[in-house]
Amino acid sequence: MSTITPGYEIAADGTAYNLTGRAGAPTVVLIHGLGLCRHMWQDHIADLAADYQLLTYDLLGHGDSAAPSQQTTLSLYAQQLLGLLDDLQIEQAAVVGFSIGGMINRRFALDYPHRLSALAILNSPHDRGAAAQALVETRAAAVRVDGAMATMEAALERWFTPAFRETNPGLMEMVREWRRRVDPHSYAEAAWVLATGVTELTRPAVPIKTPSIVITSANDTGSTPDMSVAIAAEIETAELSIVPDLQHLGLLEQPQAFTQPVIDFLRKLAL
Repeated sequence: MSTITPGYEIAADGTAYNLTGRAGAPTVVLIHGLGLCRHMWQDHIADLAADYQLLTYDLLGHGDSAAPSQQTTLSLYAQQLLGLLDDLQIEQAAVVGFSIGGMINRRFALDYPHRLSALAILNSPHDRGAAAQALVETRAAAVRVDGAMATMEAALERWFTPAFRETNPGLMEMVREWRRRVDPHSYAEAAWVLATGVTELTRPAVPIKTPSIVITSANDTGSTPDMSVAIAAEIETAELSIVPDLQHLGLLEQPQAFTQPVIDFLRKLAL
């Protein structure tokens, strides 16, 4: 059973969430990325809420959610989502995941396919190749020593176009604040999962069969168009969309460029 607290609710395992939109409509779950929180979806909610019940939540140790009590893995994050759906008595949902969220929803699809109606995998990494994989693992390992904020400014440069960074200093500070709120140990663990978890998702023994759309930005250096092409190729009949010009957090620069393809995809599935 859930308990109500100001502005959001807390599930039995300490997960903070909001359930909004059309009650009784098909459920769409939105999973944020590393070092962010459920509020990253704030500019996507209005368009989705017209037709769907929306579930946004904070990953373990992020935002208002409790830190994990065991080793962090993609499977643990998938279990967090399963527990939340069970808690809310939601039998099936479409799950939209950004970055590590797009890894979590793929893990969920492999572990609990009967609980899914559709997947939207946004700006999510895949097989990086040996050199890039080693670089990402080195960067993730350094978090344990240097802390989450040490790489923040470099991350903002990778995530947003220069003009957007320059004209939106308030949003840049909000993104910094989201990272500051993450439990330090939880951030380090999640960074390692983001770095290493792609190996268990690449060419899985039992392919994902959930109807899927894969979207990334043309200039996303960490979740490249080639990676999205590879993800889509491994999922039967998956759709692919590449948003021009933007970088990793392009969905904060141009929300509708990501939300509308997801809505169109869900409508084609009669969801």
